[in-house]
Amino acid sequence: MLPFRFAADYLQYRLRSIKLHGVHSPFIFNLYNNVIRHKGNYYAYLRVEALRDKLLHDHRTLQVTDFGAGPKSGKKLARKVKRIAASSAKPAKYSQLLFRLANHFKPRTVFDLGTSLGITSSYLAEAAKNSCFYTFEGCPAVARVARENFKNLGLKHVQLVEGNLDDTLEQQLQQVEQLDFVFFDGNHRYEPTMRYFNACLTKAHECSVFVVDDLYWSAEMKKAWNDIKKHPQVLQTVDLFFIGLVFFRTSQPKEHFTLLY
Repeated sequence: MLPFRFAADYLQYRLRSIKLHGVHSPFIFNLYNNVIRHKGNYYAYLRVEALRDKLLHDHRTLQVTDFGAGPKSGKKLARKVKRIAASSAKPAKYSQLLFRLANHFKPRTVFDLGTSLGITSSYLAEAAKNSCFYTFEGCPAVARVARENFKNLGLKHVQLVEGNLDDTLEQQLQQVEQLDFVFFDGNHRYEPTMRYFNACLTKAHECSVFVVDDLYWSAEMKKAWNDIKKHPQVLQTVDLFFIGLVFFRTSQPKEHFTLLY
C-alpha cells in the first residue's frame, strides 16, 4: 500500500503520466515497451527473492550507524536485520526493474550508492556479472552482512566500498575511467544528492544511465529531481514515480517523460 505521505504526489504523477501510445521517442518507446513493462521472469529473481525472504526472518541485531537523511542520522541504533530488510530494500517490482535496466544496457562499470543488506545491489550485480561493480555502504555492521549475502550468491565481482560516502565516492571515482550505470540511493537530502550526482557526472558519457531513487521521498528530493532535469548535461529523463532514469544522449532532443509504471 502506498504511504499516505505520497498520496498527493502520486495522484499528480498519475495525472501527468502517459502510456505506451503517447511515447514518440523511439529510444524511450523501446525502453518502455521491452524493458520497463517487461512481464517475464529471470532466474535471478528467484535467487534474490530467496535472499530477501531469508533476511526478512533474520532476528540478528546490528549496531547501525545511519549516514542518511533520517531524523537520527549519524547515531548508532540497534536494529534487527529483518527490520532493515523490510524498510531499506527496494520492493521486488523496482529491484527487478533495475535488474532489467542493467541487463539491457550491459554496463561495464557500475556504481551502486547505497548497499544496505545488498538485496537491490544483488539484483544489479546479477545482471552485470561482467562489470566492474562497486557498491558503497557506510555502516560496518550492515556491510558485513551484505558481504555474506554477496558471497552466498556467488557474486565475486562485487567490490563493497565501506565508509562514509562523502569520503569514499570521490576516492573511488578517481580509480575509474568512466561510469556506465549509477544507482543513487545513498542519501535523501538535497545537498548530498546533488553533490554525488555532480561528482558522478564527471565520469558520465553518451550512453551512461543514472537512476535516482525515491524522487518524491521529501521536498528536498523533489527539488533535487527538478534540478537534475534542468542540468545542461542531462538530455532525457523518465519519471517512474519511485525512481527516475537519466540519460545523456546527444543524438536526441532534450525531453522529459512521465511514464505510468
